[in-house]
Amino acid sequence: MSLTPNGNAVDWFLDRHVREGRGARVAFSDGTRSLTYAALQAETVRVAAALAANGIGRERRVGLLLLDTLEFPAVFWGCLRAGVIPVPINTLLPPELAGYILADCRAEAVFVSEPLYAPLAATLAGVRRVVRTGAAGESGWDAFLAQGGPDAETVSASPDEVAMWFYSSGSTGAPKGVKHVHGSLRATADTYAAQVLGIRETDVVYSAAKLFFAYGFGNSAMFPMSVGASSVLLAGRPTVEAVMGLMLSAQPTIFCGVPTLYAALLAQSGLGPGAGSARLRLCVSAGEALPETIGLRWRERVGVEILDGIGSTEMLHIFLSNRPGGIRYGTTGRAVPGYDLRIVDAEGRDVPDEDSGELIVRGPSAAEGYWNQRDKSRRTFRGEWTYTGDTYSRDAQGYYRYGGRSDDMMKVSGIWVSPFEVEAALAAHEAVLEAAVVGHAGADGLIKPRAFVVLKHADAAAESLAEALKQHVKDRAGPWKYPRWIEFVETLPKTATGKIQRFKLRDLA
Repeated sequence: MSLTPNGNAVDWFLDRHVREGRGARVAFSDGTRSLTYAALQAETVRVAAALAANGIGRERRVGLLLLDTLEFPAVFWGCLRAGVIPVPINTLLPPELAGYILADCRAEAVFVSEPLYAPLAATLAGVRRVVRTGAAGESGWDAFLAQGGPDAETVSASPDEVAMWFYSSGSTGAPKGVKHVHGSLRATADTYAAQVLGIRETDVVYSAAKLFFAYGFGNSAMFPMSVGASSVLLAGRPTVEAVMGLMLSAQPTIFCGVPTLYAALLAQSGLGPGAGSARLRLCVSAGEALPETIGLRWRERVGVEILDGIGSTEMLHIFLSNRPGGIRYGTTGRAVPGYDLRIVDAEGRDVPDEDSGELIVRGPSAAEGYWNQRDKSRRTFRGEWTYTGDTYSRDAQGYYRYGGRSDDMMKVSGIWVSPFEVEAALAAHEAVLEAAVVGHAGADGLIKPRAFVVLKHADAAAESLAEALKQHVKDRAGPWKYPRWIEFVETLPKTATGKIQRFKLRDLA
């Protein structure tokens, strides 16, 4: 077995720890099983050998429809070892959309968790090799590994060689394949993980965001593995009950979630110091901007700060963030060291402080581009700069404030209004669990804010409450920003990463 150091990301994230004596440390656990770094290394070698035995060679794509189990890191890093490109896929997608991604990336094989297989069986019928983790027999995990053996070469890769694809979450339309190179993985570890999160070898990380999502993969895999730390996985949905149970049993030191989950946890009367973990030292939020009221309430009840930040599939992870000792809730913080940020107008000119524009970013983890989406690649990746599609403003101290997606902004009474600003005002009301706002044309054809509101207690919905919420927004955000229509709903449409799908709300409206 050749494990000569090279630019392949598997060497730095995995093999390095075994060489330097950390092989006995636990890399991943799922409550009943665990994998040390040495055991994970051996497993990835077997995966690489089995891929070769199946004729799946370098630069070919392999789909990962896997729950957050120990097989996920084994397959992912095994693919990188073999030079094969892993393509994690959202396990909550309907079969037709999962099929779209498999066809789009031209997957030659797919690894699927057995609990997910039945509804996907017809979709997977056209894939040359299907491996069902958790299943017995010829198509099972053990049979696949037996096809290879305990020896395989580690492909020598340039840091600039494409390592993996992540598909965008689809919050604004069909998912796009985002191509990332080997060097991008370490770049996120050297910047955000080391200089903002301050990840340590002794940390235990739990991320409610799943491994198939770039944010979740960074939290659970790239960051802990950058220092030889440990990650706790949860195969099932991160319900409030499941998350609180895991916090109590695993006692993580770092917890990574999304604003919706933090709001739902705060609605639980049993939430207390450490959210159940006596070792909790930091929390992270991304996916959407964290409302100020949630950050303040979490700090008061849990006693731990939430580092709110923004990243993207195109940048692999967080590039703008609050940081310990410098948190300003209601803002997304400042640029992560190693990244440059600008706010520009429609002509690409920098705007003054306090003015709004599109946030663009330059940094070492930018994607190579989209797969088979030339026009969209040109729009998003312009030279060294990546255009995020997010509206931001910056204050004189260099803190950035989120204003919503660029295409979600609406002009009301001649003034630009950010839906996030209205949502934050609604979320500050004691009766509201979460809210989403879109632009809607009234009988006069003029656009005004329309709100969809989830209440903490459904029986509180009443016309009087709607009027109280309108007044609440007028008082907090401005009289022209209040939602002219309020609809009380049980849930909001979201991607699996927690982003609100406002385009679905616009269709509903």
